[in-house]
Amino acid sequence: MTTFKQLGLTEKTLVALEKKGYKTPSPIQEKVIPLLLAGEENIIGQAATGTGKTAAFGLPLIEKLQGTHRPQALILAPTRELANQVAEEIESFQTGKELRVLSIYGGQSYTIQISALKKGVDIIVGTPGRVIDHLDRGSLKLDSLEYFILDEADEMLNMGFIDDIETIFKKANPDKKVLLFSATMPKEILSVAKKYMGNYQLVSVKNDQMTTTQTSQIYFEVQEEDKLNALCRIIDVEPDFYGIVFCKTKLDVDFVTGKLMERGYQAHGLHGDILQKQRETILDQFKNKTAKILVATDVAARGIDVNDITHVINYALPQEIERYVHRVGRTGRAGKTGIAISFVTPQEYRKLISLQKITKTDIQKGVIPSAEEIIAKKKEQLSRDVDAVLDGQKYMDYLPIVKELTKTHTPEEVIAALLRLNYDDSFNPQMYKEISEVKIDTTGKSRLFIALGKKAGYSPRSLVDMLVTETGVKARMIDDVRVMEDFSFVTVPYLEAEHILHAFKSRKVKGKSLISKAKMDRGSSSAQGKRGFSRRKR
Repeated sequence: MTTFKQLGLTEKTLVALEKKGYKTPSPIQEKVIPLLLAGEENIIGQAATGTGKTAAFGLPLIEKLQGTHRPQALILAPTRELANQVAEEIESFQTGKELRVLSIYGGQSYTIQISALKKGVDIIVGTPGRVIDHLDRGSLKLDSLEYFILDEADEMLNMGFIDDIETIFKKANPDKKVLLFSATMPKEILSVAKKYMGNYQLVSVKNDQMTTTQTSQIYFEVQEEDKLNALCRIIDVEPDFYGIVFCKTKLDVDFVTGKLMERGYQAHGLHGDILQKQRETILDQFKNKTAKILVATDVAARGIDVNDITHVINYALPQEIERYVHRVGRTGRAGKTGIAISFVTPQEYRKLISLQKITKTDIQKGVIPSAEEIIAKKKEQLSRDVDAVLDGQKYMDYLPIVKELTKTHTPEEVIAALLRLNYDDSFNPQMYKEISEVKIDTTGKSRLFIALGKKAGYSPRSLVDMLVTETGVKARMIDDVRVMEDFSFVTVPYLEAEHILHAFKSRKVKGKSLISKAKMDRGSSSAQGKRGFSRRKR
């Protein structure tokens, strides 16, 4: 098995990777990193989202670039979210090196970005539109650029950025190296390569090497108060369950672990307050399957290297897309299949939609197992266990006791009593708490209010372009665009609206959301109106 050290990375970078919990390079990293360190060729890398592309080009950049504080590498990304994600990941690879990394995108103040550019930047990650704006303003110059990198190139072409990419390319140092990463390889990608890259090395990772293809991804719609019972049902219905339950906080880890142990499950909790010696004991017990359920925070789970985990449970969706990808990557390893399950409350549904769009992952809706299904599974397991004991004749020592018990009771009564002693009410459907199924209406369209208008320099076309750039929503999905002096309205399908709202959730204007549901929709029952949640007992 290849190691990061064998790829030629320096000790400082290896220390940073160890702190992040990176053990071995992914297939795309194993192929691309040595090529970039050698520095001889332009590269096209084909690999799916979530397979480590950022590290594949980010680690060599950290190794090769000097802290001159002039733009030496430009990485173009299709959306603000991805630009931020890539910039943060590259920043995290540094240990004692002073390369300055900056993400630039539409919607953020020009003043902030220009100030950072004036101070000096080594690596820029940006969306095409905002990069062009800075080039036109003269606040960004690319004459010293050494690396021009297109991330998710196929998605940028789909979003109509080809002209912007060509504009930026022409303004950059002609001697730069060009790197292009894409999940698919349509003719348009190869056309761009032929036009601008000259000779290049094509690096492709086969699907059977991609972690994400080995994992089935499912979500369950639940209310917050039903998550624990839903978790228990999933564990009960999967006799070979061996997995990690991810929680947001230490308190959540303690709560879930405690409740599982109260119910008789062999579970351990892991978070930052756990002492190192105790952590080692917990991990040893998890690895040898003495305890098959590990409840953990993202930070505490770093460095856990177990290949045969069957399930990853997102007790709550993570805030960062990258954390979701890392969580899911814990299962479906070494050629084995895995299952990643996410609990989604009505309040988290918007996040789920955004997650699916950004990662380009189809997460299927699942149905929480019913009490009847769980009881049927337990009966099947009991039957298998009894057959195994009978086949191995491991019951002989108990025959004298059986003869004593059956003197005053029938064999059926004795067996029933023993089952009651061992299983209590496990086979009684009435003992399973009902779980309310959350039905989320995703039909119709939503009218969105945007606190930007003509005074901010927007026209219908430029407003649509901004939304496409920032969120990845297709332009054809946005209609009925009305731009006023100080604000605007657009209409989009419900799922796209939820994605836009999530993408802009942290953006404020005078303390209020930059984008929100239009007031005319609130309280309406029309197709463009409110989205209700119906609850049905399971």
